[in-house]
Amino acid sequence: MTQGQEKAAAPRRLGLLEEVADTAKTVAGALLIALVLRIVVFQPYTIPSSSMEPGLVTGDYIVVSKWSYGWSRASIPFNPPLFEGRLWNRLLGQAPQRGDVVVFRLPRTPGEAYIKRLIGLPGDRVQVVAGRVLVNGVPIPRQSAGFSSDHDAPGRIAPRVIETAPDGRRYATFAGAPEGEADNTEVYRVPDGGYFFMGDNRDNSLDSRWPTAVGVGFVPAENLIGKAKVVVLSWRNGASILKPWTWLNLDVSRFLQPIV
Repeated sequence: MTQGQEKAAAPRRLGLLEEVADTAKTVAGALLIALVLRIVVFQPYTIPSSSMEPGLVTGDYIVVSKWSYGWSRASIPFNPPLFEGRLWNRLLGQAPQRGDVVVFRLPRTPGEAYIKRLIGLPGDRVQVVAGRVLVNGVPIPRQSAGFSSDHDAPGRIAPRVIETAPDGRRYATFAGAPEGEADNTEVYRVPDGGYFFMGDNRDNSLDSRWPTAVGVGFVPAENLIGKAKVVVLSWRNGASILKPWTWLNLDVSRFLQPIV
């Protein structure tokens, strides 16, 4: 190679390195922005079970707002031990309200995320009597809405009941059997800094009615990840990220459904 050719090759190598560096910076910046948004603003989840039927079904792809309740270590991927407690968002956020659908880290296994409906706030007394939920001795208002087929088990026909949250929101549940073990409970006294959750599919939900060792128990405030806001899209039964041929097996009827 002549001296002139060597001089020409050097700028080409330098230009290639600059392009690689610029691309790396762009990718790193995009990943950083995505990470910040995921920590601070929202996070997507896929519903893995039928415990929140009929409102949420297996395969629903939902968006959870982290802005709603502020932030804790639970808001950060992998739950790193960076700080204790909760940083409340006092500008637009609010404290969790009865009736909210919340994603939280399971107390006994923080690596697992659960989604349930918030029933009891700190200091509340919660009890289930003959399938009816009482908070501080007052039954949650409800109205029978006939029967519905179970999304995940179409052969199962369940009684559909509409409950009303204190702020007037109405949501559907699958009522429990009056004689069921989890449909006649002791009085649960929610401790300070804790919350009591139940699944809407009352006879098919492992929730705060069961102690922490086997179920959910009381959930500490710092375990809350965020408030479930909307079903973006939904995959039908049998779809899997590991099966590319099922990726378009979508249930269009569930797209962009608000979560109440």
